[in-house]
Amino acid sequence: MSIRKRKWTTKKGETREAYVVAYSKDGKRHIETFQRKKEADAREARAKVDIGKGIHVAPSESITVAEAAANWLNRVKADGRERSTLRQYETHVHLHIEPRIGRIKLAKLTTAKIEEFRNSLLADNEGLSRPLARKVLTSLKSLLRQAKYTHLAIEVSIGRSARDRRLEPGRDFPDAGEVKRLIQTATEGKQRVLLLTAALTGLRASELRGLRWNDIDLKAGELHVRQRADQFNEIGPPKSRTGTRMIPLAPQLVQALKRWKLCCPNGEANLVFPTRKGTIEYHANMLRSLTPVMQAAGVVMADGEPKYGLHAFRHFFASWCINPKERGGRELPPKVVQHLLGHSSIVMTLDIYGHMFRESGDRAELAKAADLLLA
Repeated sequence: MSIRKRKWTTKKGETREAYVVAYSKDGKRHIETFQRKKEADAREARAKVDIGKGIHVAPSESITVAEAAANWLNRVKADGRERSTLRQYETHVHLHIEPRIGRIKLAKLTTAKIEEFRNSLLADNEGLSRPLARKVLTSLKSLLRQAKYTHLAIEVSIGRSARDRRLEPGRDFPDAGEVKRLIQTATEGKQRVLLLTAALTGLRASELRGLRWNDIDLKAGELHVRQRADQFNEIGPPKSRTGTRMIPLAPQLVQALKRWKLCCPNGEANLVFPTRKGTIEYHANMLRSLTPVMQAAGVVMADGEPKYGLHAFRHFFASWCINPKERGGRELPPKVVQHLLGHSSIVMTLDIYGHMFRESGDRAELAKAADLLLA
């Protein structure tokens, strides 16, 4: 295996140069050309390692990124992932990955090209939102992981921008006053119990729609998240292992659930918030059922439309758990909040709600601790 510098003159008389990596594998001679010495050195080093492991693939025999993406999608489908998840991945591949880098062979894919892909997702003229761009890049990394090319994208990421908006009560989710007005306006029935459950448990909309009566222990005051209903109204497990969790119920919610259970429509699925026929409620219909309550409570936009979606009540629950007790909150530690929300990691919890946690600035506590230490 060797690297040599090659110079030549074009028909227009321009002098060009490149770096050539030459090596043999299985009796075949392979030559790869790179514009920069750094890229040639990296390719030579990687080829030596891969040949030693018996996993090296020459560019002429390599599949393209598009073909690797197709293999990845087939694997996701074979693993039985939810239809909504598969559809999201297909959108990432067909709308963003294939058009940009789909024709590049994996053997010729470099970290620099992945960086260019990353930057194109965020381009000012037609760039994606930062959260969507991050998801697309994650999908690319997943397909590269399956194709054994993870190393190329390790250092490529899309972090949160300093300009990203922080969640604020009254703008992104209801504040305590708005929640109280909504509950008081929805005096009885499904809407009131739904609002109470959403605000006091922080369940995702899919978890609310898939919630069963046998998941609720009214005597112990506990709610167990064991399943969810996806956008196609198909029942499946929670989004992650940590999504399966127990949430303690406030006495007021227990009493409301007891009253609602007496008149809740019956169905084979034994759902807590079903349709009138006892079947799974579509997300749009569940949200639409709350519109009259929001309008009556004055929790609306300037045009009279509802101010919040169902997910906003999950944000309210998180803020209620985090806020200090003197402000009507529960003042729970981050790890407990992570568990109650069913987040896959504490990093996710802190990324979204970290700014809400109280900073340590108690001077009296600091002075007392210093006295004990130095006494």
